Amino acid sequence: MVSRFNCKSEQWRVWVANASFKFMKSSFFVQSWRRLLKSLFPILILISFVSVLLVDSFTPAITFGGRFSAIAQLPRQEIRGVWMTTNDFDTLKNRDKVQDAVSQLRRMNFNTIYPVVWNSGYVMHPSAIAQRAGIQPFVYKGSDGHDILADLINQAHRKGLLVIPWFEFGFMAPPTSELAINYPDWFTQKRDGSQTSNSAAGEVMWLNPFHPKVQQFITNLVLETVTQYDADGIQFDDHMSLPHEFGYDQYTVALYTKETKNPPPKNPQDAAWVKWRADKITAFMVKLNQAVKQRKPQVIFSVSPNYYDFAYKFHLQDWLSWMRQNIVDELIVQIYRPDLQSFVANISRAEIQEAQQRIPTGVGIMTGLRNNPVPIQQIKSQVRAAQERGLGVTFFYYESLWNNALEPLNERQAGFENLFPSPALRARVE
Repeated sequence: MVSRFNCKSEQWRVWVANASFKFMKSSFFVQSWRRLLKSLFPILILISFVSVLLVDSFTPAITFGGRFSAIAQLPRQEIRGVWMTTNDFDTLKNRDKVQDAVSQLRRMNFNTIYPVVWNSGYVMHPSAIAQRAGIQPFVYKGSDGHDILADLINQAHRKGLLVIPWFEFGFMAPPTSELAINYPDWFTQKRDGSQTSNSAAGEVMWLNPFHPKVQQFITNLVLETVTQYDADGIQFDDHMSLPHEFGYDQYTVALYTKETKNPPPKNPQDAAWVKWRADKITAFMVKLNQAVKQRKPQVIFSVSPNYYDFAYKFHLQDWLSWMRQNIVDELIVQIYRPDLQSFVANISRAEIQEAQQRIPTGVGIMTGLRNNPVPIQQIKSQVRAAQERGLGVTFFYYESLWNNALEPLNERQAGFENLFPSPALRARVE
């Protein structure tokens, strides 16, 4: 868009110059016009210069489905982010370490931080909602008793970085959490009656996303976060979903039977059964978005799912429908593939290209785990592939950027310094 405006601006200046020149050549009033134009020449130059500046910096507001999309959601703003997980707690709880982290990220031209605020059935900040529900016997605090999330937001904003709290666990919670113990009827089950599944976080249970009390609880936690803090958005990942084996609890079976006049299919991958559950999750996400936007219209409603085929078929997460219903302000698709060919194939999918036409879009890139470090050359090649396709990137996770890495610290940091040679700040919407 910008290049097209530049071209039109240049054509306009050429036309003005040519027209003025031809007119000045005419014999009629030539001397008078020369004197007049000479006196007006500085003004004309100033008008032309200002016009070019306005065109070059033109940032139109976009409306999707009647909803105003503010500056922070413009597609041409590149995402350069990093998730801060519970593994980063030693950094998050220390003001000085947070200051160093934010300064270094800003110096390396990052622009967004996604700190965890919901993990293992607990919130990572003081929460009246969690306290009233009786699920939070402790409060996460900084080393000097400060509010960790508030400190991170304040320090990041001073450096010009956005902070989008990350609602990591979604509908997922460990069976040992107070949430699971105190509210057993809020959780769903498989057809055989079992209630747990294995995940990257270990053995977990799943809140029933179709239950109104669960929906209200999650909504209350989210609204508390966006209201209590000067956050730039809220993010939901691949756990704002439900594994396809679940949904055979008493409440969901009764609801499905009432609406369809049939019991749920025995096959959890039955197409109609998958769609019914996915549509219910979509309906909740629409209501959640409306509640968030009503409370704070300017916040970014961010989603970071797995690639679409997997997300829909195996986790009932129809994020493509969410996007088409205009409830997603930015999309980061998790593509954790060590093989470059597989990585490129996944970031080239049609749904990602569709997203790029609507909203800021990026890919999640793995920078390492404690027991599985990722070489900097792999990270570089994946970032380059994403950038070549006009995609932003977000790294998982902060501690693995340059700690517990295969390379020496200075070499590792030098590698990240070269990824983003120039700034790409994202505008905050107050």
